[in-house]
Amino acid sequence: MTEHDKTETRGWLDIELEDDMDEELEQAVDDVRIPPDLRALMQRHQKSTLDRHTYFRELLRLQSELVKLQDWVRFKGLKMVILFEGRDSAGKGGAIKRITQRVNPRSCRVVALPAPSDREKTQWYFQRYVSHLPAAGEIVLFDRSWYNRAGVERVMGFATDTEVEDFFRDVPEFERMLVRSGIILVKYWFSITDEEQQLRFLMRIHDPIKQWKLSPMDLQSRVRWEQYTMAKEDMFARTSIPEAPWHIVEGNDKKRARLNLISHLLSVVPYEEVPHEPVTLPDRVFNPNYERHTLPAELYVPERY
Repeated sequence: MTEHDKTETRGWLDIELEDDMDEELEQAVDDVRIPPDLRALMQRHQKSTLDRHTYFRELLRLQSELVKLQDWVRFKGLKMVILFEGRDSAGKGGAIKRITQRVNPRSCRVVALPAPSDREKTQWYFQRYVSHLPAAGEIVLFDRSWYNRAGVERVMGFATDTEVEDFFRDVPEFERMLVRSGIILVKYWFSITDEEQQLRFLMRIHDPIKQWKLSPMDLQSRVRWEQYTMAKEDMFARTSIPEAPWHIVEGNDKKRARLNLISHLLSVVPYEEVPHEPVTLPDRVFNPNYERHTLPAELYVPERY
């Protein structure tokens, strides 16, 4: 049998799975590119004990379940808000990418707000977040949230002690109001060790493709590691309420962190597969009087590959 014959006999599902795997590998390429300056440091890096085959198999399985969950949320008119907080470089962005990779972006969106404008600084603190809350059938993922006040704003002195205390007084009731209104609120904190964060920051410094991820606030988080730790502990003690408890994700092993988080998220909402009418592809309608025109060559993107 020739190679061509072998290709012809492969099922369409195998081909689709390979395409999906290629997309995932393309997203993960940053995780394995190591600048030469860091090769010695990488010897101390905690390698994932999860083999690639298991990781990809489970990731694709969990992502298919996320599609079912999203379908259920739309079918039942539910509203979900998922907060992603944690140490800088702990893996929040990578986890968000894997959650949103295969779901419908029209009803599952990511909110990553910039620093507040001068006008927003005069508003009620929660006001700019409220406008991004979901309607029925929607899921909203906050890549950092109102907990900026309990973290970076507190540690860096961008909020006064009074403003921080007002936040801690208000946030439990604010979140209870969200839950009473029918919103399913899930809060994740990504944890990472001091040494692992140092490694990931150094990789960003030495890698031009990753340097955009570094900000002055990120660099200060290294200097103020212990201050952030104390702020986190205080935040957990004062804002982990029964209606919306915190869930800690161990982030040193990125692959395990992603799978563990998605698996937990799927357990939050009891969902079922939504019945759908079978989809039948209709036949194309041909117009015998239409003749397709030849378009000018300059309209086409040059085929360089």
